[in-house]
Amino acid sequence: MQNPIGVFDSGYGGLTVLREIVNKLPQYDYIYLGDNARSPYGNRSFNTVYHYTLQCVNWFFQQGCSLVILACNTASAKALRTIQQVDLPKIAPGKRVLGVIRPTTEIIGTFSETGSAGVLATNGTVASNSYPVEIAKFFPELKVYQEACPMWVPLIENNEHQNHGSEFFIKKNLQRLFEKGERIDVVLLACTHYPLVKDTIEKHLPVGVKLLSQGEIVAGSLADYLQRHKEIEQLCSKKGSRAFYTTDSTEDFDSHATIFFGEPVRSVHVDLDAQ
Repeated sequence: MQNPIGVFDSGYGGLTVLREIVNKLPQYDYIYLGDNARSPYGNRSFNTVYHYTLQCVNWFFQQGCSLVILACNTASAKALRTIQQVDLPKIAPGKRVLGVIRPTTEIIGTFSETGSAGVLATNGTVASNSYPVEIAKFFPELKVYQEACPMWVPLIENNEHQNHGSEFFIKKNLQRLFEKGERIDVVLLACTHYPLVKDTIEKHLPVGVKLLSQGEIVAGSLADYLQRHKEIEQLCSKKGSRAFYTTDSTEDFDSHATIFFGEPVRSVHVDLDAQ
């Protein structure tokens, strides 16, 4: 029986996480869903993001998934806890839903020598304050400075991220971040789109500042999770298959998704309201 690991995002960014997960754990079957018809989630209310995310999680369960990764910072910030604590015990007590925020916040402090970290994210993630709150649980002494970068995602999704226009905004946001905290020595890309502009970010970072992106961290955390939770790991099928779904145009999804995933993608359209 097919029992893939589900990977969810409101759009394309989660594909950068899936790419790293597949690199680390190629033997498993994966199914990806981008809720592109309702993207972006970043500017929506907590309640709306929760309902959209729960609907998508239920869709994954209908596809046979026992484990779903919310590879979306906004969904992880605004919906994950309620789904884990309220919904799963009622609808699927044997299944698991994980996010991308906790794996990162558990380790970020180990990269800092000055006790100051920067977080680059969307407006929604910054407004949720999820990163400072979660980081404080593991590294209470670490000072966390956030900078919202509202222009980065549209530039990336319109394939304008390698021109001078995008560099202007990247430089501007980095300047603002370091004005808030001059001693920052580690910067986290708290949006799954941002690895696509990693080279430009590194070009404008002060010397000696470490840059962390979520994909590799989440992949390592998932490998560790599956090792520790054999009851979930044994449910996951292992034929090395990949399947991609979108709630919007497949043609549009495939052209964008190829940029994020790093290889050609062929998707299938799904209507969540018809489920």
